[in-house]
Amino acid sequence: MRNLRGSAAAWLLAALTAGPACAQSPSVSFVQPKDGATVTSPFRVKFAVVGMEVQPAGAVVPNGGHHHLLIDRDAIGKAQPIPFDDNHLHFSKGQTETEVKLPPGQYKLTMQFADGAHQSYGEALSKTIRVTVK
Repeated sequence: MRNLRGSAAAWLLAALTAGPACAQSPSVSFVQPKDGATVTSPFRVKFAVVGMEVQPAGAVVPNGGHHHLLIDRDAIGKAQPIPFDDNHLHFSKGQTETEVKLPPGQYKLTMQFADGAHQSYGEALSKTIRVTVK
């Protein structure tokens, strides 16, 4: 009986520590603000990513990249470049939070993760929330 228990424990340990089949899919989220929040400008935005490594722009590294904040814009398609303008904020140094200043109104904020060359990882690594600025 002891061997069966040991074998079962070994099998369970192997199943729990197996590679990609058990790995969580990469994703991004807003730590702050929460979806639907009412904020006062300027307000803090904090990003989170799971399954990818935050790195400064430059080198294109597998599973690496940095955050972008899109203001009133939709997610950008996979492998598409993220524009450089007032509605597409780049955090090229690998920042995971920022302070945003917007006039009063309602906004759609989309976080987009992209590689070192600012090529989007697509909708799978984006997250959209809505906020109201007082």
